[in-house]
Amino acid sequence: MTTTTYLFAPHALLPTGWASQVLLGWNAQGQLTQVEPDTATPPQGVPVASGPVIPGMPNLHSHAFQRALAGLTEYRGHNADGKQDSFWSWRALMYRFAAKLGPDALEAIALGLYVEMLEAGYTSVCEFHYLHHDTDGQPYADDATLALALLRAAQRAGIGFTLLPVLYQTSGFGGLAPHEGQRRFIRSTDSMLRLLERLKPLCEQQGARLGLAPHSLRAVSPDALREALAGLDAIDPTAPIHIHIAEQIQEVEACLAWSGQRPVAWLLDHAEVNTRWCLVHATHLDAHEVSRAAKSGAVAGLCPTTEANLGDGIFDLPAWQAHAGRWGIGSDSHICVNAAEELMLLEYSQRLATRQRNVAARATQPHVASAMTLAAAQGGAQASARPIGGLIVGQQADLVVLDAQHPSLQGLSAPDMLSAHVFASHRSSAVDAVWVSGQRLVAHGRHALHAQASAGLVAARSQLLSS
Repeated sequence: MTTTTYLFAPHALLPTGWASQVLLGWNAQGQLTQVEPDTATPPQGVPVASGPVIPGMPNLHSHAFQRALAGLTEYRGHNADGKQDSFWSWRALMYRFAAKLGPDALEAIALGLYVEMLEAGYTSVCEFHYLHHDTDGQPYADDATLALALLRAAQRAGIGFTLLPVLYQTSGFGGLAPHEGQRRFIRSTDSMLRLLERLKPLCEQQGARLGLAPHSLRAVSPDALREALAGLDAIDPTAPIHIHIAEQIQEVEACLAWSGQRPVAWLLDHAEVNTRWCLVHATHLDAHEVSRAAKSGAVAGLCPTTEANLGDGIFDLPAWQAHAGRWGIGSDSHICVNAAEELMLLEYSQRLATRQRNVAARATQPHVASAMTLAAAQGGAQASARPIGGLIVGQQADLVVLDAQHPSLQGLSAPDMLSAHVFASHRSSAVDAVWVSGQRLVAHGRHALHAQASAGLVAARSQLLSS
């Protein structure tokens, strides 16, 4: 006997735009089987959503352990070279923090973070996982120890998961030897492929997806990149591939000095970049790179609050969208854990750069918050390599219900409620409920593990700071 669970949405954001009186139904596997607008009345016994229903948001870029570092680097440092603080000086502080982290602390921090994500409207996460080894740089007895801690945290929280173990081998272009702060990240290509083979069945057991993340062109040689991609194809030819690229001007200049090409141009010439790829940040692209990368089908992985926090620069969203480029959002270093705020800052950065308003709106969707939500959900689903692309039959029932009684939303139309959620909720969440794979994990704005997960994160951070 087939069991169907239903939810009636007075208003829901479908891929074609806003619809009214939408009956949503999903099967026991959490897959949407019905999305029926213009249903006259809620069927008897079917619960009614307390506000507009929007797609759950995929978070396409996360370094979970960095949540415990958030707020601890916001002071002017004394740099030996006399330069201003930058991404590079922040990275040195982050390395010192990462050097202390053990598996129990990582799991506690990740659980706290993933619960926060769910309460903030994220329903899945791509974990860009480069902390592999013990504190002395030697592999754990079980080489997958830290990856397993992340898988456990995701399973306990209930968040959808794409695990991306990171291949990290060098400290700069041209094969520069890694330095001491990177000792926990370093793996040979063979070691990475063995790890992927170990993790693949474990990910499948909990419905997670496994991919690969060459850290960056500066951290992986051309030969290693080629061998790793070939090895990944042998394990799973559909697996997602994520890479940090063109985040910093210094990175672009170093790549030019090494190869004579900009990073994205080099990658497009030396790898088969396609819809499996997520180009994380891609902040500093020239016009030719924008055109070629967008046409490849790769997703641009944008992390506006982290990019602002680190002083990276501003992604050229109008140019990317002019070439029908796909994009999604991530919280990266987790200086902010709020899907709506990532969208807000992305739009505001474009307004500052172009001196225009409603930059991310589309001709087919003039409400900018609605247009951005749909684009980010679809791009994030592609980057996650999971069926989570929106309120569509066949996709997973990942959905968010906004609180129609929130002071910023009350009395507004559904499109304006989403706009108020993104632009006017004043850091007070307007998320009421969250479903992942048809399971309600957040009710009245709170996850069942809220208190436990938050206390665990705080305790792990306190221990790290005192050690």
